[in-house]
Amino acid sequence: MVAVWRIVDYRRAETPVTEPITKFGGQPTWLEPPQWPVSAAWGTPMRFLCQMVLEPELIGDDPGRLAYVFVTHGGHGRDADEFDPDVIFADGGENAVVVQPGTFAGPTVPLSSGPTLYHDDGSPAEYTVDLVRDEDPEPLLSDVYLALSSEDRDRYVQAIDYDKIGGTVLPLDADDWPAGGPWRPLLRLATNWTPFYLNLGAAPVALAFLSADGRAGCLRIEDS
Repeated sequence: MVAVWRIVDYRRAETPVTEPITKFGGQPTWLEPPQWPVSAAWGTPMRFLCQMVLEPELIGDDPGRLAYVFVTHGGHGRDADEFDPDVIFADGGENAVVVQPGTFAGPTVPLSSGPTLYHDDGSPAEYTVDLVRDEDPEPLLSDVYLALSSEDRDRYVQAIDYDKIGGTVLPLDADDWPAGGPWRPLLRLATNWTPFYLNLGAAPVALAFLSADGRAGCLRIEDS
């Protein structure tokens, strides 16, 4: 079985959250000097999506680390016109996972604060989350998954297809895994069903991954 933290609820922050905890929106709580990723196409700072505590079960005996997720995303009322299709690719230069302590390999600017999440009405969004520690089934190779009966495939999907940190993702073909692995799942987020607004496609699921040593990450968007 695979360690997982289910995202069971979002709690809107009444005041800015500055502790190094898992949260969505607001401003990053940097552990080291800021490394704010820059969009390859726009040349502007990406939008901050979330920060996540990297539990020892995710990265081994190396506590006190955070992963920060960013995406290229327009402001309120402009995102449809400014949607960059490369945001779905792990190597498209339009999303980033920064791990601290550590150094991000892509272009950054030393901003302590920058573009962040907002609601449908454009108001700023910041949320802490209720997490429940659980276990997911072991990951399956794509061909093993496809060889299951339709009933067993349905049961497997139901067991893993929810928003979470860590755990198991739906089987990906070899060509669909980000390059430069091996990678382990870090975040699964169906962004159309969050209390904040994100335009990442028609029915997008954000999948963040962490390197085997826990010092780098990447993001890709699955869209139907």
